[in-house]
Order: sequence, then structure tokens, then C-alpha cells
Amino acid sequence: MKKDTLVSIQNVVKHFDISGGLLEQIRFKNNKFVREQSVVHALNGVSLDIGRGKTVSVVGESGCGKSTLARCVIRLYEPNGGQIIYDGKRIDNLSHKHMAPYRTRMQMVFQDPYSSLNPRMSVAQILEEPIRFHNRSYTAGDVTDKVAEVMQQVGIDPLWRKRFPHEFSGGQRQRIAIARALAVDPEFIVADEPIAALDVSIQAQVLNLLMDLQQERGLTYMFISHDLSVVEHISNEVAVMYLGTLCEFAETENLYSNPRHPYTRALLSAIPQFGQKGFQHLRLQGDVPTPIDLPSGCVFHGRCPYADKRCRTEMPIIRRLDCGSQVACHGVEEGRI
Repeated sequence: MKKDTLVSIQNVVKHFDISGGLLEQIRFKNNKFVREQSVVHALNGVSLDIGRGKTVSVVGESGCGKSTLARCVIRLYEPNGGQIIYDGKRIDNLSHKHMAPYRTRMQMVFQDPYSSLNPRMSVAQILEEPIRFHNRSYTAGDVTDKVAEVMQQVGIDPLWRKRFPHEFSGGQRQRIAIARALAVDPEFIVADEPIAALDVSIQAQVLNLLMDLQQERGLTYMFISHDLSVVEHISNEVAVMYLGTLCEFAETENLYSNPRHPYTRALLSAIPQFGQKGFQHLRLQGDVPTPIDLPSGCVFHGRCPYADKRCRTEMPIIRRLDCGSQVACHGVEEGRI
């Protein structure tokens, strides 16, 4: 772990038991009743570091574990294994009481602001709640001033503080959600697809707001997104995930100019390229396997054009290459790709 690392995710594992009740687990096989449990393998030993003041984006197909990883880092989900180190201290094993001081240091912005904001509360009530909870010594005037400060920072008129979420547009609601995250003066923000539910014109405004706030406050971001063009614009480093596994982790420029993992190449080839002759989109064959029954070996081997016998039987280990990228691929390791 580097000295400037704020968040270190080390071999994090998260499984969800979807077996249901006892009767739902009973199956009749080979002339006898057996109990079968179904487990979703959402994260399978994911490791990456997030540098202080940097933006690390996590990309991949739907269901690859991006949001699960984000929620494990912020401790909305409890990981089943591995460690989460925040500013040099392990936090994944802390109780709710001992985790409380870290709640002001890390916050989360969710994808859909209409769902994440309480429709029965005014903007003032939404923003005052975390301020009062984490700052018991604040007077009523201090709270009011703080609400006005964060509203102005995100471009919302403080005079609108008595309005309710439904009275705002989608972009304005997301600005309010960002203001709520800023209300306790965090240093680390997990942004889980914060612009996915917005119109394209509004996406640029919210994206620029996030980047301006990072400059003003020295914020560190973990940014979850499907939009690879946005990721290229906002990120310092990019982590590519597939089926709960980290495939590639690299600086943004390296990853976009020289992707090494076959899955990363396929993802980047899906970005529309205008005016470029000879451009070829890499089409992956087959379907994404179910996370309930993971394939043996490399989880990507069923769709990879370079897969061989080793890929089908042995799980690749993520390794650092000379270019600085970290890649989990037998083909790259052996020089076949």
C-alpha cells in the first residue's frame, strides 16, 4: 500500500445467500431428499488502492459487482472476507459505534436522487439531519449557515430550502444529493452512477460540479459508471470488473491507449468511434455466466477468444506489468496477447 493511499481494498469477498427458507432448499435427487443452498458470488477477492485526492472509476457490465464493491467500501454491506483499510486503519471489522467517526469522512451519492431523497422532507430537513447528528455542538444558526453554504456550492438557491424533492428537476435533485454528502465535510465520496438517471445535457453539469468540488475540497472519489467516455474524462485510474472479479486496473491513459485484458479491449471497442477507418468492434460470444454457479478457472474464459486449457482450469492472479497496469490474464502473462 502506497503512502498516499486513502482507501485500500484487499481481497474483498461478498456473497449473498438467496436460498430462502428451509422448505425452499429441499430438493429430491437420486431417490433422496437433499438440502441445497444458493449463493450469489458477488465479489471474489477484489483488491485495489485509491490514492488521496484521486478519482478511481469502476466499470463493467451490469451485475459485475461494481455497486456491491462500493457498498462494501462504505460499509452498507458487510464483506464476507478480505480487508478494507481507510487512512491506514482497518474498518471492515469495526462495530457501528466505532465506525461512527468514519461516517463523516466517507459519504455516498446514489444513482437515482428521487429514490435516495425522502419525499416527505424538505431540502432543509434533508440537509440538516446529518449536520445535527454528527455535530451536536452546532447551534440552530450554525446549522442554517451550513445548509446555505452547501446549497450554494452545488448551485441550488438557499431560498429554495423549504421546497420538497418533487419540486425540482432530476439534475437539481442530484445536486441536492451531492449537497447532503458534502454537509458533513467528507474527504472520500463513493459516487454510484450519479449521472446515469439524468439527461445528457444535465450529465455534463453534474460531472463538472463533481470535478470542481474535488478541486475545491481535495475530495477523493470512487466513481461507478457504465459510460466509458465519462470515465475517461473524470478518472485518474480505472478498474475493470467482470463477474465479481477484477480483470484490469490501470492509469486511465494506459488503459485507454493500451488495454491488455481481452475483456477490457472488448469494452473499449464498444465506444462509438466517428471518422476512424478500419475500426473493428470486438463482439464477445456467448452469455455472461450466472454468479450463482461460477465457471472454473478464469471467469471470462467462456467468452474469451484467447482461452486455452489453462484458462479453463486455473484462476489467473492479478499481476503488475512493466507498463504499470495490473492484469489478471494467463494470455497476457504468457505473452500470447
